[in-house]
Amino acid sequence: MTTITIDPVTRIEGHSKITIMLGDDGSVQDARFHVTQYRGFEKFIEGRPFYEMPGIMGRICGICTISHSMASAKACDEIMAVRIPPTGKKLRQIVNLGSILQSHALSFFYLSSPDFLLGMESAQEKRNIFTLAQTHPEIARDGVRMRQFGQQVIEWIAGKRLHPDWIVPGGAAEPLTAEVRDRILQAVPEALTILTRTLPWYKRIMDEYAQEIRTFGNFPSMFMGMVDRRGNLDLYDGSLRLVDERGKRVEEGFDPLAYADYIGEAVEPWSYTKFPYYKPMGYPEGMYRVGPLARLNVVDACGTPRADQELTEFRQLDRNVVLSSFHFHYARLIEMLYCVEKIEQLLNDPDILDPQVRAHASPNSREGVGVTEAPRGTLIHHYKIDRQGRIAWANMIVSTTHNNLAMNRAVKQVATRYVNGTNLTEGMLNRVEAVIRTFDPCLSCSTHAQNDLALHVQLIDPAGKVLDEAVRG
Repeated sequence: MTTITIDPVTRIEGHSKITIMLGDDGSVQDARFHVTQYRGFEKFIEGRPFYEMPGIMGRICGICTISHSMASAKACDEIMAVRIPPTGKKLRQIVNLGSILQSHALSFFYLSSPDFLLGMESAQEKRNIFTLAQTHPEIARDGVRMRQFGQQVIEWIAGKRLHPDWIVPGGAAEPLTAEVRDRILQAVPEALTILTRTLPWYKRIMDEYAQEIRTFGNFPSMFMGMVDRRGNLDLYDGSLRLVDERGKRVEEGFDPLAYADYIGEAVEPWSYTKFPYYKPMGYPEGMYRVGPLARLNVVDACGTPRADQELTEFRQLDRNVVLSSFHFHYARLIEMLYCVEKIEQLLNDPDILDPQVRAHASPNSREGVGVTEAPRGTLIHHYKIDRQGRIAWANMIVSTTHNNLAMNRAVKQVATRYVNGTNLTEGMLNRVEAVIRTFDPCLSCSTHAQNDLALHVQLIDPAGKVLDEAVRG
């Protein structure tokens, strides 16, 4: 069997490779997305005091640091058995929204827009944000400003934009000041303006990528995401809803604390990342997707006016639920609009300046589970402590892990359509990578990625002879 290896996959957060196995006739037999790095956070936190977890676990990632700190803090809230003050919860929500906003801006504008603005067939050395700044300067500037706004929300409230110590067990370390509230509110109109001019141009260019929409991870699957009590989008707290490929609710909304009753984790020898699945259906039939596309498929509404208007149009793309993973990009834009609107709503809450933002307590439970929606999907932190309050056991299911089965199937679908087994073309290589970028995987951890990684792909026959190769970088 002939194997094509793409190592590393570029313009994602973290380290991975793709292998494509070809039959004797050159047709694709299988394809795999490998996570090639191992971090081991779950093991090396054992023995540490539970109250250190939000600070430590935020170091898992430099992009979604807030998400890990937030899920960790929520698990610690459960261990303390406290209900955090309402204003503390609202401030956590705002910071979480800022985190999702800056991450979505990075994914859409920096990592993926070069694909659909410069073209899948364009030269690799030109298909990046720097060329985009020359050919589409306003769009590149909009991407920088959107990401800056999300990071400033984090920095102004939590003290710094990367690994802040503000998220603590029991709530937040510091209350919000009127000066910071007003500063963020003054920046909201520009963010809304950017998004209202980005959505139209993106929807126009979708017509140019009809073939990619049909083949980029376009298959039936279940979708999972968090909803509030009204069934609306909630990126911080709520119950987990699961729908099938027809939009039928498989799980109306199960308690995230009982996740282990619904989600199993399989292991494959060729990847450091586990393969979660819906337990009642078994592995691998219980495949599901999480993230922006999944969240918009499971909710009844977003809950903010402009995002709900876009959601109505989004749902016209497909009959029941939107299946193509290409539409993760569109879903990110809608969620960015929701984030800005929700930040504005929360900042205008009459109690948002209440100084009581933290509850203090010793451990009152030996176990805690924290679940939130990270930019890439549902994030679960689960801790057990000993009598001294030290971590005795930990488990995490990160957003990218939930999507592992779907990403592998998407890679195979794209490879089957574009790989012919005789030569390696730029368009073929990029489309195989681009389908992974639709999921925006964050492979724990992007902070260790290098900017100058080369890409070397070889087509090798069963005897080991190199039939063709392509080198980037």
